[in-house]
Amino acid sequence: MGPVKETEAKARAVRQMFGEIAPRYDLLNRLLSGGVDQRWRRLAVRLALANEPRRVLDVATGTGDVALLLKRERPQAEVVGADFTPQMLELARAKAERAGLEVSFVEGDALNLPFADGSFEALTVAFGFRNFADYERGLAEFHRVLAPGGRAVILEFPPPPAGLLGRAYRFYFNGVLPWIGGVISGKPEAYRYLPNSVARFPEPARLAQMMEAAGFRTNYRLLTAGIAALHVGDKP
Repeated sequence: MGPVKETEAKARAVRQMFGEIAPRYDLLNRLLSGGVDQRWRRLAVRLALANEPRRVLDVATGTGDVALLLKRERPQAEVVGADFTPQMLELARAKAERAGLEVSFVEGDALNLPFADGSFEALTVAFGFRNFADYERGLAEFHRVLAPGGRAVILEFPPPPAGLLGRAYRFYFNGVLPWIGGVISGKPEAYRYLPNSVARFPEPARLAQMMEAAGFRTNYRLLTAGIAALHVGDKP
């Protein structure tokens, strides 16, 4: 199987997996993170909106949490959420309707975004970038759809940190989390995928290098003792 076929196969598997766990996705996020993921998302949103963008894209939007936060924080902006899992988008649209927020949710692959060059002034992706079948191609798409002066914000789980906290985190991620996720969702394989995807993800410094290679001016910070990382890339 060639590289293109492998990328396509990974994308299909990830799309199917997230489609299957969509109904329990929000509940599990809150339970498994102890609610701290909401604080991380709010920080990502503040950084994305720092330059008061008129159009904002949330990539791999899932059930729309970040897209809705973006709209609440900047009601005058046009906010678009994109995801390649229809089941997630259905839930996102329902949440937006209940909240009375006007957000457009469109089906689209992050490696081939259905938007023209320079369409947005800001872009976010929260805990979805790790699932991309090709990180470099995803970053190239981010750079393409952002206007000059635009900003990309990536919130993600890096590999576990070193030391005692890292060992405890790995125990939780590899043992406890898959069990809880499997019991609640009925799909234990999806929550075995999560720690494996984190272990394979680039270290924060390496991701910053990849963003710079894609044309961004980049900085990053570690959150909650390195459990999460927040990368900001500005397009010159």
